[in-house]
Amino acid sequence: MATDTIDTQQRTITLEIHDLRAQVEGKEILKGIDLTVRQGEVHALMGPNGSGKSTLANALMGRPSYTVTGGTILFGGEDITKLTADKRAQLGLFLAFQYPTEIPGVSVVNFLRSAYTAVHGEGMSALAFRKLLKEKMDLLGVDDEMVRRYVNQGFSGGEKKKNEVLQLAVLEPKIAVLDETDSGLDIDSLKSVAEGVARLIGPSLGVLLITHYQRILNYIQPDHIHVMMGGRIVLSGGAELAADLEQKGYEGLRAELGIEPGEGEEPE
Repeated sequence: MATDTIDTQQRTITLEIHDLRAQVEGKEILKGIDLTVRQGEVHALMGPNGSGKSTLANALMGRPSYTVTGGTILFGGEDITKLTADKRAQLGLFLAFQYPTEIPGVSVVNFLRSAYTAVHGEGMSALAFRKLLKEKMDLLGVDDEMVRRYVNQGFSGGEKKKNEVLQLAVLEPKIAVLDETDSGLDIDSLKSVAEGVARLIGPSLGVLLITHYQRILNYIQPDHIHVMMGGRIVLSGGAELAADLEQKGYEGLRAELGIEPGEGEEPE
């Protein structure tokens, strides 16, 4: 799925992570992460609870409480390690949250229009934005009633995650980090959300899909799979690695690789 160029006018944007180390509440969680994600590629990052996956997602997006203590993050060749989250978003980096926040009093449509303006640095008429939003809603199967509601207020787990995918569609980033988009979803909601993400994948979008389970990979085909334990990527491979994990389990793989339980776990 990877390509050297998107077209003759635009080069492929790459997210490059070099020896990244990070702390949370004074505890070192990331212990030297090396990973490269290009537009047009889908990378699945798998691992047990506490392995550092969500810390990586938040560190990539520049969340203040996640302190980078070493290494670099490059985006399109630019060092973004010290940039604020809004600057990273403007460059084309996107994070879908594991636990989306409620925003009472702000409708989904108004939130998305404000986010679009903040990220792209240009205003869009209400009519033009509504046309863009409608195109994305139709693509993802989102109804009008959902975008009139306040952001995530009273939403089911599936609706919250579908709203995250709608944000991804509207903002059109170059690289998206999806932090456990499948968590807390029943079978039907998982299928709906995963199929929505799959519709957005293409040569202009690179995806780092963070998950515990193989089940979402039934709908989103990864080019590469990485296994994270103890704050490090301990194994990388192709799509076939998911089936191997399903058979061995994380504890079986941990024993095979000689990794001690509890090493480098994220705080609860």
